[in-house]
Amino acid sequence: MARECLHLLSSRMLQGRVLVFSAAICIIVFISLYNHFETKISKLDEARKKLATIVSEIEWKNLAPSQAKALQLLNKEENSVEISNTFEDSVVIYNRVPKTGSTSFMGIAYDLCSRNSFNVLHINTTKNAHVLSLSDQVRFVQNVSLWSAKKPALYHGHIAFLDFSRFGMSKKPIFINIIRKPLDRLVSYYYFLRYGDDFRPYVVRRRQGNKMTFDDCVSKHEKDCDPENMWLQVPFFCGHNAECWVPGSEWALEQAKRNLAEHYLLVGVTEELQDFIALLEAALPRYFRGATNLFVEGKKSHLRKTFNKTYPSPDTVAKIQASRIWQMENEFYDFALQQFHFIRKRTLTVRDGVISDKGQQFMYEKIRPR
Repeated sequence: MARECLHLLSSRMLQGRVLVFSAAICIIVFISLYNHFETKISKLDEARKKLATIVSEIEWKNLAPSQAKALQLLNKEENSVEISNTFEDSVVIYNRVPKTGSTSFMGIAYDLCSRNSFNVLHINTTKNAHVLSLSDQVRFVQNVSLWSAKKPALYHGHIAFLDFSRFGMSKKPIFINIIRKPLDRLVSYYYFLRYGDDFRPYVVRRRQGNKMTFDDCVSKHEKDCDPENMWLQVPFFCGHNAECWVPGSEWALEQAKRNLAEHYLLVGVTEELQDFIALLEAALPRYFRGATNLFVEGKKSHLRKTFNKTYPSPDTVAKIQASRIWQMENEFYDFALQQFHFIRKRTLTVRDGVISDKGQQFMYEKIRPR
């Protein structure tokens, strides 16, 4: 009896070992087959991708021009969703120069902000100061950079340019601006102080009651028409350095040019405001989609018109233009105008009297590895 039990136990143990061994063999075979097929599938998928790329390139080359253009537009629309997300935390700063048409421009921005889902914030400084204290510079930079609840945002106000990189900010805002012929701006401001405008006709201005013409002011060498009063557009672009606000400073002029070229996305001119708006719509549709039509068809082309403004006589113009301040401000204006025309020529087209973006003028090819 004992022998029979021992024999039965030995037999079952042998069967168990056989089962374990068989299971191990099955697992090894399964892993080997899985790895083999996975490698085959990976190679087939890679070959499929290469074939799809080749077929796509052949199809693209064989497309009619109209079909190719349609495909480009489709790709542009698909990519625009991803691109638009990068603008959700963007900030545009318009440090607007007084009497350059800024009210008309901002009228359009305020009309578009709800439609295009961005915020507009006015920077109101104490006593209309154009230069911020050092502590206020830090506060302003931190507010603009960190106030996520108000992004995307367009800030506007009569303040000088401020370089955000000086404060350790890696992401800088997008700067835009508008400037005007220096004498035209001075004359407009001169009469604005005396008569106001149709935007807020009931506001009492600083020189109200003084009816002296600009010609008489120049002939009598009065302070209000002194050429030094034109020294504004250069320092606005030069910035917060003390030298920027020294009338006639060559350093300030060169710094203003440098800042315009290196830090501003676009600087337009009052005399060609519609083209400025069209360029912004082409470059920043997230903010300015529909701006051109609103400007042309709406009532935003000239929101603010100064009362009783009279252009000076040729003799007065000659006297002003003989001053070094006018020459430097005009040099800066010409510099900005040249850059503006350069950008406009490469960006806009006119068809049937309608100004529009030329569209994408580049594509990617010879992409490696395939």
